Amino acid sequence: MAVSVKEVAAHAGVSVGTVSNVMNRPEKVSNETVRRVQASIAELGFVRNDAARQLRAGSSRAIGMVVLDIGNPFFSDLVRGAEDKATESGHAIILGNSDEKVEREGAYLDLFEEQRMHGVLISPFGDIEPRLRQLRKRGTPAVLVDRTSREGDFSSVSVDDIAGGAMAAEHLIAQGRRRIAYVCGPHEIRQVADRLTGAQNVVRAHRGATLEVLTGSALSVLEGRRAGESIIARSPQDRPDAVFAANDLMALGVLQALSKLGRLTVPDEIALIGYDDIAFAGAAVVPLSSVRQPSELIGRTAVEILLEEAADPSLEKRHVVFQPELVVRESTAGAPLAESGHRE
Repeated sequence: MAVSVKEVAAHAGVSVGTVSNVMNRPEKVSNETVRRVQASIAELGFVRNDAARQLRAGSSRAIGMVVLDIGNPFFSDLVRGAEDKATESGHAIILGNSDEKVEREGAYLDLFEEQRMHGVLISPFGDIEPRLRQLRKRGTPAVLVDRTSREGDFSSVSVDDIAGGAMAAEHLIAQGRRRIAYVCGPHEIRQVADRLTGAQNVVRAHRGATLEVLTGSALSVLEGRRAGESIIARSPQDRPDAVFAANDLMALGVLQALSKLGRLTVPDEIALIGYDDIAFAGAAVVPLSSVRQPSELIGRTAVEILLEEAADPSLEKRHVVFQPELVVRESTAGAPLAESGHRE
């Protein structure tokens, strides 16, 4: 049976208020009393009820965070950056994986509200802002991660994905490629749609260039592999000569399909570029060109903004947009340095 604060107080011969001060404001209690209360806590095996304390205080030291797919190394790195910053500030990250499902996303937000989280960070799947407004009215601030706010009334930390999509398409066209396939997941994911917009803008500006869209059910290796297999099954004249994948996991899936069946070579027959520049990109059987995002910095910056807004809700909303960087490797045959902006 759990030991109560009253039992600790009786054992130490002090008041309940003194025990509370020892745990929360020890500077207000004499050293001798602190030692006596701590000895009683240790002897009785008392564990403080942090949930009850949070209910009385109205919030906790925990920050709720929801990401699209924790299996994607990009999000793992992003969470690492958020966790490092939160730890420095005396907070902790409680992580939820929506798995690109609206229902799971909503369930995590309900849970975080019930638990009186200090704030919420979210990389949303759909239109989440009406739900976040409800959270904010009830005292829980929220910051969008890896996506901007449609109406600008939530702070956000993101990357210019339209510029990133344009960067990938420009690079492929600079290699002499003209039939580009965009392999992607659901268009409800804003990043997927923005990267497509950037690529479309570039292709429209180049005579003879075309862009087809191959949409899978998720931003996964498996969906990338399926897209690669569908490309291999086509006749040579109907195949693209370049693939821009919406993230590196899909690009690696495409590469697996092409390498496994051995009928098409990268980059000779099909140039391939991904997005995110996860660690696996450079270690692939054909090192993968990619568009790099500063994943850990995104996470750290989001926590920094959230803590500021939790301390002062009247602060003006901030929208931090980082610029992507092109990383050229063997999968696109290595563009000249002057064109790529970066070589590895």
